[in-house]
Amino acid sequence: MTYIIAMDGPSGSGKSTLSEMLAEKLDIEYLNTGLMYRAVTKRFLDLGIGHEDGEIIKEELKDLTLSIENGKIYLNGEDVSKYLRSDDITKNVSWVSANKDVREKLVDLQRAIAKDTSFILDGRDIGTVVFPNAKYKFYITASSRIRALRRYKQNESDFDIDELEEAIIARDDYDSKREISPLKKADDAILIDNSNLSIDETIDLILKKMDQHAI
Repeated sequence: MTYIIAMDGPSGSGKSTLSEMLAEKLDIEYLNTGLMYRAVTKRFLDLGIGHEDGEIIKEELKDLTLSIENGKIYLNGEDVSKYLRSDDITKNVSWVSANKDVREKLVDLQRAIAKDTSFILDGRDIGTVVFPNAKYKFYITASSRIRALRRYKQNESDFDIDELEEAIIARDDYDSKREISPLKKADDAILIDNSNLSIDETIDLILKKMDQHAI
């Protein structure tokens, strides 16, 4: 029997690392939906497309192809994985992911990818929109300062810790208030604040909650 694990939460909460490790432990597939939105953001930035270019966005999405193979993201056949954590993409991904047409295309893709297979998906609306009937739902969070420190230690940004925290707070606010698929905890999701937990401790807690849910 196949099942879906929905892992939602804000940027820097560790949900991608947790999801990848859990998928390996449970021997199921993993899909990082955030990287899909980052890949589309890269495409728009490369073409000089802005949030106001609604009709151009619709046209671009018609022929856009996106696939994930062995953890790598292919955009129109090109591996773009190494570009997706840039500050420029980080600053723009919120408006791209809030676009109704982008959202519809990628949600359809996510549902098709995870069809008939056990999957763990992480994002911001997996348990509320993409798979509202997921067997397991978790909302992973941590304080904005802790999340900024984690991003800083990844050495993927030119921002200092204070700038990273400001950017995280701003993105939380934007994502939570956007009209299309806002960041929020599903009513039946299990909340886990891992501000003071290690990755291993968080995984152990998630597995414990899954066991309790299965009883």
